[in-house]
Amino acid sequence: MDIAIRRATPEEYEQLGEITAQAYLGDGLLDSGKDDDYIHLLRDVARRAAAAEVLVAVQDGEPLGSVTFAPPGSAWADIARDGEAEFRMLAVAREGRGRGAGEALVRACIERARALDGVERLVLSTQPSMRGAHRIYERTGFTRTPERDWKPIPGISLLTYELEL
Repeated sequence: MDIAIRRATPEEYEQLGEITAQAYLGDGLLDSGKDDDYIHLLRDVARRAAAAEVLVAVQDGEPLGSVTFAPPGSAWADIARDGEAEFRMLAVAREGRGRGAGEALVRACIERARALDGVERLVLSTQPSMRGAHRIYERTGFTRTPERDWKPIPGISLLTYELEL
């Protein structure tokens, strides 16, 4: 079955928040004891959807994962500069991995960015351990931008990628 990408609905927010939190916790990207604020942010899909676009990957009526697309000027953009859109919090449920949901979400962000006037690049940040995601980014044309790597908090280093549109 094909994977459909669309905007998340309020009825899906709780499930998508849990998928996102579990993807980060289950992959060892967060320590549930010291990253409680960020885990809460990952679960708060309604807050993200109010100020950005939360896209969901659905197969056979079941949400597999989501991503937050931040158009230029969005409060949800961490590293985007003028003329850039950004996406964040890409997460796929463990049972949905290997089915193309992550790549479908990335491609939807690319299409969304290309559809916006004045957007020249799509950017993102990722943890070094997210190797599967890095393969998706490289397969879809993103290139590493080490000069933009950053540390949002002490002890967390993020790699950055960009795609010229």
